[in-house]
Amino acid sequence: MKGSRIFAKFTTLDIVLMAMLATLNGVMTVYLSMINKTLNSLGGPIATSAIVGLYMIYGLLAYYIIRKPGTAVIAYAFGAVVQSFMGSAYGIASIIAAAVCYMVAAELVFALLRYRRWNAVSLMLVGGAMVPLWFIVAANMFGYMHWGWKVLTIALVVRILSGIVLCGLLTKVLGDALNGTGLLKRFELGRTSRA
Repeated sequence: MKGSRIFAKFTTLDIVLMAMLATLNGVMTVYLSMINKTLNSLGGPIATSAIVGLYMIYGLLAYYIIRKPGTAVIAYAFGAVVQSFMGSAYGIASIIAAAVCYMVAAELVFALLRYRRWNAVSLMLVGGAMVPLWFIVAANMFGYMHWGWKVLTIALVVRILSGIVLCGLLTKVLGDALNGTGLLKRFELGRTSRA
């Protein structure tokens, strides 16, 4: 990506895409909450950790498609607003805290990668990196500390793996599949794949 394009302004299409992905995530979160409760009854905190990556995917997918600094901030902010309106069993404070944690981690890693690496390994790195900060905040917010260090460690590892696979790798698969349809020609992913 050329230096002049790295700090390009967001277009109306970029904003619409982020809003659409955030809205889809809001709907998906309703169903994920039911799955989460089932997993919790079957295997407690470790089982529920297995699907964490799915909660974060919309922001990373937006970043992969748009490829502009600040994408995570806008996408996850939209997501927090949508989820706040839809309601959450975990409360608005947790929605906002999670969004902030995800956006900080994603923006930091993409900045370290200088907005130039968009392969599966890079996306998996970002997916895994978005987990620890929110895990620490959530552990204090929801009282995970009573789980004990062994369960906490296993849950964190499972969540990071979920972030790597169900957020990072799945983002690459979904983004490339969408790009293959020709729908993303006006976004950076579509332009760079034609170059």
